[in-house]
Amino acid sequence: MISTGIRDLKNNLSHYVRQIEAGKRIAVTAHGRVVAELIPHRRGSGSRRYDALVAAGLIEPAALPDSPLERWPQIHAPPGTAAQLIDADRGR
Repeated sequence: MISTGIRDLKNNLSHYVRQIEAGKRIAVTAHGRVVAELIPHRRGSGSRRYDALVAAGLIEPAALPDSPLERWPQIHAPPGTAAQLIDADRGR
């Protein structure tokens, strides 16, 4: 497995994409710690994995354009930061 820092990955992205296309895995590091792993795409594996995650209840599919969620009323909060709104709600 190849290891690279974020800055090097950004500066040489095309090079690393070619390495991934060739079947290599890339470990991406930040401050010497692995934070991500880039792996080659396997055809057809994405939709099966997505379907499995939905079936397991770990994720929910996005709402369709004509779903009831689209008809929910807009909620308008008063202006202010979240901290100010929480403080006001708590009576501070």
